[in-house]
Amino acid sequence: MISANETFNGSFPFTPNFSIAPGFKMHYVDEGKGPVIVCLHGEPTWGYLFRHLIHQLSGTHRVIVPDHMGFGKSETPADRTYWLQDHINNLEKFILDLNLHDITLIINDFGGPVGMGFAARHPERVVRIISVNGPTPFGQPDLGQLFEANMKVSPWFQWILQAEKNGNLESVLNELHYNILSTLKLNGFEQNDLITDEWLKAYRSPFTSSGECLGAIGWAKGLAGGKHQFEEPTQQVKVQIGKLPAMAIWGKADRTLQSRYFLPLFQSVFPEGLIYELEKAGHYSLEDAPEVIGLLIRQFIQLT
Repeated sequence: MISANETFNGSFPFTPNFSIAPGFKMHYVDEGKGPVIVCLHGEPTWGYLFRHLIHQLSGTHRVIVPDHMGFGKSETPADRTYWLQDHINNLEKFILDLNLHDITLIINDFGGPVGMGFAARHPERVVRIISVNGPTPFGQPDLGQLFEANMKVSPWFQWILQAEKNGNLESVLNELHYNILSTLKLNGFEQNDLITDEWLKAYRSPFTSSGECLGAIGWAKGLAGGKHQFEEPTQQVKVQIGKLPAMAIWGKADRTLQSRYFLPLFQSVFPEGLIYELEKAGHYSLEDAPEVIGLLIRQFIQLT
């Protein structure tokens, strides 16, 4: 696990906080005051992905960025499964313990189904949803069909399925400390000038041993084995959440979650939602286009 006070040469200068409400030490950033924003990362990133957004939004909002179990500065317990439903449970316990209300959710990658899972359970606590290359599964009738179609053309998902079939998924992901760059690049970021020693250190440091790779392995194995369970909202909750202000920002070069499959999912939940597609930005669009995304989010929050 990364040292709690590690700032990666000042690029992540935020005070570390920890919650034990989910049953392990969950690290989170808690910066600023005002209306609450909760940012949720995915695979195999952590709160570092939102570092620019924390600076951009914490002057007017309370920005909370947890690291999921097994990622970032959070603990990686050996006796947990790391399926989607476990991450939803963890987030629910975390948010209820902090007693957060009127939350703007900002979601990327598997932070999408985790955040939407929380919204399905506690719609009264959510006031706005912003997807940044993050899926919004919410009981859509064509959900399985679209996910399956995307998996057939996604290099990352195809690698997961083949590696699990060949029996080497765990051995490869156990070496994330060494192959993190190829993993991130396979999923998709476009700006290669991002790659500095400190940037690489930030993304590889959570995975210094095989025991610390359980989160990344668990998410991939859950996909390969069909273990992840999407939260199923009631019809009443679908209507309630569907009326919220919502925006999707999508890096068009995302090879893992392709817009042709996931923007229709977003639109089916949020028919009045705004959509912005970004050229020359990939799956980790918060790395590729932080200034544009920060501006779009600030304007959207002000308008809604």
